[in-house]
Amino acid sequence: MTLLFIRIFFIVLSTAVGYFLGNTFIIQEPRYGAIGAAIGFGLAVFLILLEGSMRKISVRNLSAAVFGLIFGLFMSWVLSSAIKLIPMDLRMFSTIQIVLTLIFCYLGMVIAIRGKDEFNLIIPYVKFMRQDQKDEIILLDTSIIIDGRIVDICSTKFIEGRLVIPRFVLKELQQVADSADALKRNRGRRGLDVLNQLQKSPHLDVKIEEENFPAITDVDAKLVKLAKVLGAKILTNDYNLNKVAEIQQVTVLNINNLANALKPAVLPSEVLEVKIIKEGKEFNQGVAYLDDGTMIVVDNARHLIGQTVKALVTSVLQTSAGRMIFAKVENTNYHHSGRKGHK
Repeated sequence: MTLLFIRIFFIVLSTAVGYFLGNTFIIQEPRYGAIGAAIGFGLAVFLILLEGSMRKISVRNLSAAVFGLIFGLFMSWVLSSAIKLIPMDLRMFSTIQIVLTLIFCYLGMVIAIRGKDEFNLIIPYVKFMRQDQKDEIILLDTSIIIDGRIVDICSTKFIEGRLVIPRFVLKELQQVADSADALKRNRGRRGLDVLNQLQKSPHLDVKIEEENFPAITDVDAKLVKLAKVLGAKILTNDYNLNKVAEIQQVTVLNINNLANALKPAVLPSEVLEVKIIKEGKEFNQGVAYLDDGTMIVVDNARHLIGQTVKALVTSVLQTSAGRMIFAKVENTNYHHSGRKGHK
């Protein structure tokens, strides 16, 4: 609404200025006031249409182009000042100066736009500070937002720094929320609710990053590229993204690894008191769970489904996807003072 008001005001003002200029410079012909007003109106409409076609221009591209232009003007001025010391005709010097200005402005803008990702000064998340201070940037991917645990983790204040949600991640989240599949739609809407909670949190600094990298189509690849540009870390629970980022030497904070690290340690020969819930995949196996969701596969326990038994831990398998405990029903003649698990 504000933009519409500004555009209407600009058109009216341009029309009035055109009418005034038409009457001022050609007093003998009053009709030129109307012609001037028409020209002012036409130019205003043309500029508004031009502005509308420039919506896809990245702010970073524009900033890099301006930086390159300033650098080109400076270099042409330095060389022109040096050439001015050589005796020559004034027209020759003016020609050389114009040529140098055009060349360096062009080269400066082109080089700056091509290397825009390396211009950290034009990135809004980098600010001047003491070297012993660090403003850490953490990028959130779609999976971690949908997961929802990020809200609880941030509320504990274990994560410090600025949380940045790229615009392409937000777009992917909106596409999931608009999916025809009910499960995906609910997950997407949950992610939007989680994002809303993060933005409303008073002790969190949450920003939306507009950089899109149109040359890259894959969202994970865009996220890794943005992390390298900003010198940021990626917070995720996506196993594939974790591996891709590590290959490109981008620091990843995997929430699943954090959850596994916080689970109580279980060692072989310990005795756990568990309730057999269902049968396992292999013959005569029973499956139980701890309160934290850890699966316990108990040998020779299929016939004990629904009962609480003491299981002797034989081995523990730790993977990026989680932890799995293998056990067997404890011999009633075997006495052990190990700790109890959870029913």
